[in-house]
Amino acid sequence: MSLKLYYASGACSFVPHAALELAGAAFEPAPIKLHRGEQRSPEYLAINPRGQVPVLVDGDEVITQITAIALHLDAKFPQAHLLPASGVARTRALQVLAWMNNTLHPTFTHVFMPNKFTSDEAAQKAVKAHAVESYRGLLQEIEALAAKASPWLGGEHPGVLDAYALTLLRWGGFAGIDPQTLPQTWALVQRFAALPAVAKVIERERLELNVYKP
Repeated sequence: MSLKLYYASGACSFVPHAALELAGAAFEPAPIKLHRGEQRSPEYLAINPRGQVPVLVDGDEVITQITAIALHLDAKFPQAHLLPASGVARTRALQVLAWMNNTLHPTFTHVFMPNKFTSDEAAQKAVKAHAVESYRGLLQEIEALAAKASPWLGGEHPGVLDAYALTLLRWGGFAGIDPQTLPQTWALVQRFAALPAVAKVIERERLELNVYKP
């Protein structure tokens, strides 16, 4: 196959993973087990020296970073409508995609891996607690967007924004945020997860949508 996606179950790589299935693309899914440190193996570092997922290999091209991969797939499979095609709708969708990637995503990193930002254990607890509250507020912004979805975050067609929203809301459960307290987003995510193409990804990654534990 000319397309190969390196992904980790439950990670942000869910976004291009879902996009590829929504597009009906022929691709090779290549799971990377982060808990086993496979992202630090010499073989994987030869593909992506940063040791991150996702990585999309398209022929001789190796593409990293969510936004770049999403734009590449949108251009490669325009019939899938992964993003609005043009005009203000596209501008607004790219605005949301960039915000999800450069604001929500790194905020959750402070929740999940506070050790990346300080080696002091007490400071790590403070970083995590502060990030949880920040993340909660950011999810409220997605809730407002979901309330205006028509019927999807990007408009008429399901796409990368919905896949990212699912990922970010799911992560909220690990931060102690009940997804059902965000009913508009939760409903959107459940509709998206029920799409056959997306359900295939969820099954492949063995994901549980609601990981919140009271």
